[in-house]
Amino acid sequence: MKIIILGAGRVGQSVADSLVSERNDITVIDTDAQRLRELESRFDLRGVVGNGIDPAVLAEAGAQDTDLLIACAAQDETNLVCCKVAQLMFNVPARIARVRSSGFEQGSALAGPEGFAVSIICPEASLTRYIVKLIEYPEAMQVREFAGGRACLVSTRAMVGAPMVGQTIGQVRVSMPDVALRLVAIYRRFPEEPDRFVPCSATTRIEPGDEVFTLAARENISLLLAALHRRADQPARPVRSIMIAGGGDVGLRLAKQLGSEPGRFHVKLIEDDPARCIVLASALPADVLVLQGDATDENMLEGESIEEVDFFLALTDDDENNIMSSLLAKRMGARRVLALINRRSYADLMHGTQIDIALSPAQAMLGELLAHVRQGDVQAVHSLRRGVAEALEIVARGDRKSSRVIGRKVTDLRLPESVHMGLIVRGLPEPGAAPLAAPAQALPPQVIIPRSDTVIESNDHVVFFLPNKRLVRDVEKLFRVSATFF
Repeated sequence: MKIIILGAGRVGQSVADSLVSERNDITVIDTDAQRLRELESRFDLRGVVGNGIDPAVLAEAGAQDTDLLIACAAQDETNLVCCKVAQLMFNVPARIARVRSSGFEQGSALAGPEGFAVSIICPEASLTRYIVKLIEYPEAMQVREFAGGRACLVSTRAMVGAPMVGQTIGQVRVSMPDVALRLVAIYRRFPEEPDRFVPCSATTRIEPGDEVFTLAARENISLLLAALHRRADQPARPVRSIMIAGGGDVGLRLAKQLGSEPGRFHVKLIEDDPARCIVLASALPADVLVLQGDATDENMLEGESIEEVDFFLALTDDDENNIMSSLLAKRMGARRVLALINRRSYADLMHGTQIDIALSPAQAMLGELLAHVRQGDVQAVHSLRRGVAEALEIVARGDRKSSRVIGRKVTDLRLPESVHMGLIVRGLPEPGAAPLAAPAQALPPQVIIPRSDTVIESNDHVVFFLPNKRLVRDVEKLFRVSATFF
């Protein structure tokens, strides 16, 4: 696929890193020539110096035969105008704009065909939604949704004494035969080495310290996390007290959402800039306490009873401050800490340390972009393990004559050996389908654990775990509908 990326900032670099590795033809436009030279030295791509709203610059970048434009420059206006120019002058078929303004949400008239005619992504909104999921399931390291939230991929650290830890995957299946969940991957710690991928078979044993990835129906997530992360005699402890370090866009969005449910959370937000504190206090609900100070100040954290905090979230724009404040909060007694880390090398270093979750902003929104790049009926894509692995939701279309999967048993599908088919969600409405005359009689969607004799039906939403995203093309090709299939 031929792709133009406007903007070589943090988001643009992360997008380029992910897409170049999939053998796409990438061109990046930016006004900073030095930044482009650095990108060209790191990745197999081409840089064009100039303003992305200039038709001549777009033409130089190859907009005439481009399949996808991703506009992620710093300014909303630049991204929107660039996409509109690409549509009107070059007929670029797919256009995505990074927009922070809430007035341009996906589905609004401004984003529609009569407006700027773009798909909208907002990394800050994606990040906020993702963090809220981690607060809802505090024992998880990652929570990714599929099939409209009916199924989830969760990862957690296996703890000593938890019921599943020490058992083989085969034993887990026998002990929970009717629970819709499947263990799809384990990443195991080794001394002096990075975590290593361990394929999941019936004889694979779950060991303490393993990062375990499981696909499960939404209603089974709490049960799963308890069985992997908590001793049987240890009661569940939901998040109540939250401290946020950083009153930027993400901190404000998150505090506003958490404060919208009066009485559920006790939220404190720490911001160093006095003027920004005034803005935050006027924009947030009265239940959210805004504090002016430095989150790396030990005395301040002690004065605000950090030892009673259930979740400490370092969300400033400074990676070093986020790392240091998270480590300090953890040492002083915060139950769980999350650090927002832009630099991928820093995130890799912090993963699996005293920081419970090292979160990259770009990774939180890459899935929304990847769903536009994927071919066929791909509904959701989530980048995992810092871009190495991927989880993919794809819809089976066609019939037995036009599809390689419809009407066939799972065991007969020619899937790559290391690809894991985790779940099938059956019974979801077709896109654009008219509502049923008697909705009360309609069966609710089912979350199915696929067995070797499970037959794939039309409109099944199939969720895969791929330990290496180079395998994505093989899965897409298998599900592609053809005029005739032989």
